[in-house]
Amino acid sequence: MQSLWMLLAAFMFAIMGACIKLSYETGSTLALIVIARGLPSIVAIVLWALLSHQSLKPKSVKLHVLRNLFGVTAMWMGFYGYSVLPLSTSTSLNYTSPLFIACFLFFTHKGPKDSMRLLAVILGFMGVLLVLRPTITEDQWFAASLGLMSGAFAGIAMLQIKELGAIGEPIWRTVFYFSLIVVLTGFLGLKAHGYGAPTLTTWLALFGVGVSGLIGQLALTRAFGQGSPILTAALQYSTIIFAAILGIVFWGDIPDLLAWIGMGLIILAGLLSAWRTMQLAEAARSGKNRAGA
Repeated sequence: MQSLWMLLAAFMFAIMGACIKLSYETGSTLALIVIARGLPSIVAIVLWALLSHQSLKPKSVKLHVLRNLFGVTAMWMGFYGYSVLPLSTSTSLNYTSPLFIACFLFFTHKGPKDSMRLLAVILGFMGVLLVLRPTITEDQWFAASLGLMSGAFAGIAMLQIKELGAIGEPIWRTVFYFSLIVVLTGFLGLKAHGYGAPTLTTWLALFGVGVSGLIGQLALTRAFGQGSPILTAALQYSTIIFAAILGIVFWGDIPDLLAWIGMGLIILAGLLSAWRTMQLAEAARSGKNRAGA
């Protein structure tokens, strides 16, 4: 059942990327897309909190500020990448965040260096280079750079989420404040750039952004709450494959052989990083259990 939840999440996030691209191409502004992504989550969480008598008061304002500073910035840059780049390329760049996390941990860890994580970083960036070289035109390098920065910023945001979890902040509250800041920045963007010229297709695509993003987030949370985290992380990278298929079907963006190899290396690097992280965490837990005994 865990596998089905993660595959559902991966498919929903691929659909979300396709809806982002479609809404932008049919007259939406990025600000309107950002609002569409965050608003359903706010409504759902507030209703749930009221019905279940849960408090929205954060445990650490500082950690939420840092998480949202990097997380919201990553979302804006990633959404811009979806609007300009081929769907498979933008999705691959968004999934480089585990590689940046592994790189950060490798160079900041004071103890023995973990060569497995370094290998994951090298494989991942080789994949990024293979994806970018055959599919990026001269006028797309700015968007590609932002897409890569989005992965880096998202990695930093994930480390802040880990800190929030360590102090007992529930996931739903973290998602609420992230969605709240997302929507607020979206309205600021609307004031600066307007609504664009949305058509009926645009509004349907924006609805798809919100619904697929919400379902994907719920399915992802459910998947990580059950069974093996390694299996869940492995299936998470199927989003890249789903996105490539959607890009082929709806936009005719057919990746060449080098691009497919690059996406495969990004997936392999992400899996290797996730596996090594879980292996080290398990070793740490075992050590604590032996010490307690």
